[in-house]
Amino acid sequence: MRRLTLCLAAAALAPLALTSAAPARAQAAPAEERLAHISVTTMGPSGPAVVLIPGLASPRAVWDGVAADLARTHRVHLVQVNGFGGDAPGDNAKPGMLAGIAADLDRYIAEHKIDRPAIIGHSMGGLLAMMMGARYPAATGRVMVVDALPFFSLLFDPAMTVERARPFAEQARARTLATPVPSEPITADPGGIWSNTPAGRIKVANWGTKAAPAATAQALYELMTTDLRGELSRIAGKPFTVLYATGAGPQATALWEHGYRGSPAKLVPIADSWHFIMLDQPAAFSSAVKQFLTQQSDGGAK
Repeated sequence: MRRLTLCLAAAALAPLALTSAAPARAQAAPAEERLAHISVTTMGPSGPAVVLIPGLASPRAVWDGVAADLARTHRVHLVQVNGFGGDAPGDNAKPGMLAGIAADLDRYIAEHKIDRPAIIGHSMGGLLAMMMGARYPAATGRVMVVDALPFFSLLFDPAMTVERARPFAEQARARTLATPVPSEPITADPGGIWSNTPAGRIKVANWGTKAAPAATAQALYELMTTDLRGELSRIAGKPFTVLYATGAGPQATALWEHGYRGSPAKLVPIADSWHFIMLDQPAAFSSAVKQFLTQQSDGGAK
């Protein structure tokens, strides 16, 4: 178990020490609405709303593999955390970053009169999806979490507490701020278990290290010291689905079952994948998202 947790933690933290430009998107980006902590672009017709939130040090391009298909039948709201896409971090270099992002999302949903959108989040975005469901239930419909625990620091120790995690979080924040930023694009496989292919690992490295260190450092500290396990019962939106990668084998299942024990979450393993499930198993990921969006709250199909 210790080896597993260290590997999974490395998968989340390792991209922070690299840098490069993210690949260009195939289509021109739509108009962007910028708030204090996030920016949002939209795709698709008027229809059921889906909010997509990327993870730590990741841009909205994480969702390129599913966004266009979803936009055929849904109004897709693509979130990007300020500072994670080569832009300025703004308020995200200050304490209260995660709570500020959630408040911005609630404000955006209210101002645009969006009726209880489905919220799908990857990694840190998954924690934010759960935060929205628990703290802003009136603004949140169904919730999907992609390879994220309700308390990140369980990766280091299944018995971890927030207070015990604080010194490690402080060290991670300081290390992130002190890490030099290379100037050349990543072209060789950097290794790690973010993805199960060299191309996926290179892509993740070039995404993750585009982020402003100040935003990444603050997000990492708050991610490591936020424990939502006691709030999961407040998530009223259904279904509440958690996809998790199985690259580490049965130990991954044990870790996720421990993290969500006693919660209303439905755990769904995605075989032969690491942290960026959408890169490793795009067909299985797309299928799981479609099933999540068409499933009725009582567990049946529409």
